[in-house]
Amino acid sequence: MPAGGPTGGHVLRKVIRGERRRVAAASLLGMTHQACEALVPVVIGVIIDDAVATGSSGTLLRWLTVLAVLFLVLSTCYRTSARITEGAGEHAAHKLRLELAARVLDPRGGADDGRLPGALSSIATNDARRVGSVATVMSYGLSAIAALAVSAVALLRISVPLGLLVLLGIPPLLWLGHRISRPLERRSETEQERAAHASGVAADLVSGLRVLKGMGAESAAVARYRATSRESLAAALRAARSRAGHEGAVLALTGVFIAGIGLVGAYLAMRGDISIGELVAAVGLAQFLLGPFQLLTYVNAEFAQGRASARRIAEVLAAPAAVAGGDAAPADGASGHIRLRGVSLGALRSVDLDIRPGSVTGIVARDPAAAGDLLRCLSREADPAGGVIELDGMPLTGLHPDELRRHVLVAHHNAELFESSLLDNVRAGAAGDGPEVDASAVDGALHASAADEVARLLPDGEDTVLAERGRSLSGGQRQRVALARALAADRRILVLHDPTTAVDTVTESRIAARLRDARRGRTTVLVTTSPALLATADRVVVLDQGVAAAEGRHDELTADETYRAVVLA
Repeated sequence: MPAGGPTGGHVLRKVIRGERRRVAAASLLGMTHQACEALVPVVIGVIIDDAVATGSSGTLLRWLTVLAVLFLVLSTCYRTSARITEGAGEHAAHKLRLELAARVLDPRGGADDGRLPGALSSIATNDARRVGSVATVMSYGLSAIAALAVSAVALLRISVPLGLLVLLGIPPLLWLGHRISRPLERRSETEQERAAHASGVAADLVSGLRVLKGMGAESAAVARYRATSRESLAAALRAARSRAGHEGAVLALTGVFIAGIGLVGAYLAMRGDISIGELVAAVGLAQFLLGPFQLLTYVNAEFAQGRASARRIAEVLAAPAAVAGGDAAPADGASGHIRLRGVSLGALRSVDLDIRPGSVTGIVARDPAAAGDLLRCLSREADPAGGVIELDGMPLTGLHPDELRRHVLVAHHNAELFESSLLDNVRAGAAGDGPEVDASAVDGALHASAADEVARLLPDGEDTVLAERGRSLSGGQRQRVALARALAADRRILVLHDPTTAVDTVTESRIAARLRDARRGRTTVLVTTSPALLATADRVVVLDQGVAAAEGRHDELTADETYRAVVLA
């Protein structure tokens, strides 16, 4: 975690500050409710001494009216307070989810490093909910403390020893409860980590289900998930045992404390130091105190789990960016000239490459890792460890990632489709807001990618709604729709990574010819091993051992042994 980044404590304080108005209002109402509840046994004691013992009907009626008013006030305050407190928790969790989403979607990246998508989803749902509940239980805790204070004052008025017993006994009781909650906090954090990992593995397996079935690897996938799920279950059971032990221990301590209050009250009544009505009030207050103590136990447990979840949220929010900031933007109308000078990252070793503006450049990487690292550099998902990449003479590291991506689009091989219509999927990449601009860009992209042929085969044409991730289409059909989406974006520079690996050779040749026309005058980079696409390139560069080992036209490079092995094998 970088110095100065948010911690779990920062996250909790921010949540409480953000909901302080709701928490304050709910706390005031909750304290009123608890104070009224604490006064109920006191009023009953007064009724016994002033009305029942004296046989005064008028006094009995007056105090019964007071009792009815108390119940009316406490009932109204309880309902209103509960509504506000639940709203505070939901609002706090919602704000955390928005903050997490903003960090994960930050163009500088970094938040998803080392985390499966399912794990991030678990943090944004379960952990955010648990931290949001801290705003809810804050008012509960303050209400319980108010109830203890009112009870102590009432007991002091009945008997100083009883009042002192409560006042002096509550602090150590609360301290013991806090100490007992420490194991629960540790085990709750482990439980959430295991649950998040299990969710991530499940999402990973579901997304690759078709591939797993094709490989006959279902049993291995099931075994992997079963092991992960068992670890999550074991962590959840340990947390549940810890919570049960915590609540049981606190309840036992509370029971002993309340029994002590009752015994002291009974002793004082036997000596005649307090009246029968005061004894009833003291016993009633002792029984009532069980509620606030149980409430504090619940609040303590929720805080323990909230702290554990807050630390996990803080780790995501404080994750270092994958690329350094930059605030410049490429100049509008610039040529689209890309130049790499001594670029090193991962499998890349001091790559020098000059991609001329308006050209179609093919790049063949013998090592797929080198292709992946090159794509990460061009899209600024990562900055080079050495060397520099320039766009029209400006280093990419000085450009804001969002501004760079308005001019440079890197379309990865594994691009996913949305659960929407085919047309909406393509429109997602179209530039401009006007319908005429969208229609023109989309029609051209559909034709160039041969995705219009896919649309004609669907029951509702372009308006056919695709299944999740486009699974209702074949692999080649999905690639054509994804290519159409990239072309519809109409970026000045387009980098395509293996866009036709699942497309038949006849259609691929048609796409290759149309692609060049569709991108005429704009810079296009084809990171691929497809002979059909490479044949349309103005120049092909071969990356071998992490460096640019050869370059030329496709027909010239067919004499190169490495090129033949990678492209024509």
